[in-house]
Amino acid sequence: MDNSVRAVLWDLDGTLVDSAEQHWRSWREALDAEGVVVTRAMFQRSFGQRNDVILGAWLGDAAAPERVRRLGEEKEVCYRRLVHEHGITALPGASTWVRALGAAGWRQAIASSAPRLNVEVVLEALGYETHFGTLVAAEDVRRGKPEPEVFLTAARRLAVPPARCVVVEDAEAGIEAARRAGMSSIAVGGIDAGADVVIGSLEDLPADAFARLVVDG
Repeated sequence: MDNSVRAVLWDLDGTLVDSAEQHWRSWREALDAEGVVVTRAMFQRSFGQRNDVILGAWLGDAAAPERVRRLGEEKEVCYRRLVHEHGITALPGASTWVRALGAAGWRQAIASSAPRLNVEVVLEALGYETHFGTLVAAEDVRRGKPEPEVFLTAARRLAVPPARCVVVEDAEAGIEAARRAGMSSIAVGGIDAGADVVIGSLEDLPADAFARLVVDG
């Protein structure tokens, strides 16, 4: 790997885009038909995790593998339909930073717990397709966050050493995954969880925020 390069590994939902309402509506639609009751608090605690983990917790003993697969697929079909029909909103500062980092030579990746089709439909809706060197999605890893596999896979694909990667996340599980991967991290949305930088919004970051986390030498 080239020790002079730098990379930013972006989580997607809640970090670059405000997708919580679409995910909530799609989970409700998929699970209401099954008579499964999920509260908003349960949904919020699960945000950013893989569907098999989420459904395993929600369904308990009723989480048969085939049922988990089917419900997960139904939820994601609904989510993509909502994005197609209503669009999706980039969070404040997201577009500015993605473009500025690309112009400054940073390599960038999406490292998400979402299915690949979800990532692709969101990036298309935002016009972000050309900004990322690789996309790592749920299908690309065996173990989701807080395990570091998603970030280590993204770093390997970008050919950037972990120590020269900065992770941007909005979930405690993602910050913990970055720590286990040996990467610096920025926590968005007010969470802390031991991140190197904690902010309410990407708009709050100073111009040298990323550069200070990866210092040559």
